[in-house]
Amino acid sequence: MTLTTPTPVEAPSQSEAPVEPRRRRRIRADKVGLYGLLIVAALTALLPLLWMLSGSLQSLTELLSNDTFLPAAPQWQNYVTAWVQGDLGTYLRNSIVYTGCAVAGILIVSSLAGYALARLDFAGKGVFTFIILAVMIIPAPAMFLAQYKLLISLGLTNNPVGYVLILITSGIPMSTLIMRSFFVAQPRDLEEAAALDGAGPLRIFWSVILPLARPGLAAVAVIQGLGAWNEYLMALVLFDDNALMPIQRGLTAFTSAETPQQQILLAATTISIVPVIIFYLMAQRHIVKGIGAGAIK
Repeated sequence: MTLTTPTPVEAPSQSEAPVEPRRRRRIRADKVGLYGLLIVAALTALLPLLWMLSGSLQSLTELLSNDTFLPAAPQWQNYVTAWVQGDLGTYLRNSIVYTGCAVAGILIVSSLAGYALARLDFAGKGVFTFIILAVMIIPAPAMFLAQYKLLISLGLTNNPVGYVLILITSGIPMSTLIMRSFFVAQPRDLEEAAALDGAGPLRIFWSVILPLARPGLAAVAVIQGLGAWNEYLMALVLFDDNALMPIQRGLTAFTSAETPQQQILLAATTISIVPVIIFYLMAQRHIVKGIGAGAIK
């Protein structure tokens, strides 16, 4: 019997090293770079807020000296002064009412209009969509005169109802197109099944389509809510009574050149953004779902 000597296995050379570890290292390096960019972007967005919060807790001398970022002794009375001296309670209540009513009106009208443009067939559908796009091109200040004259003819000047109507009409065009795009991306299977069960268009819209449109509604609510909350120019033109002004009017009480109170202004600004942050945190989950659903589609 002949014995055969096993052929020795040659060790892989350095150039023939496994590819998988190198790929993992590359992926890890890409993730580190991506996370680094995200951290820089987050810090860039948070730095002004942190500076505002820090400045609201400093004295005027400390704020103007600009010696340190953190307050040496937090001045919590700045918030009390801002709330009492600026009458922020009245302005904050007005803004909450105006923004809530405006967002509710925009959601109702834009969701119905967007559903009609996405699912219903009617004469002039393309013309109606073109008109919405044309209205969005016109700058808001260019429509102030026409809106103001219309409110005068309706007797709604210096009236919260007129102001809310202006906010609603200003937000409807863009919101309608957003909701239309969201409805177009939804499958028709559920609507057809509901129609076979005898449901009409309004029943299908309310019971089937609208629950699926929560992410889109949340996105519209955040966008239009921020716009309504930060609106000031139309309120300045429309209202004669300071008691009807929104929160943005309350912030101007601390911008006098004779009595500069930058630290109180920063405290008042911090108070003014608290409701917006709370609302955004409540709707964040639906917004993320809407972005994810749009990306998948």
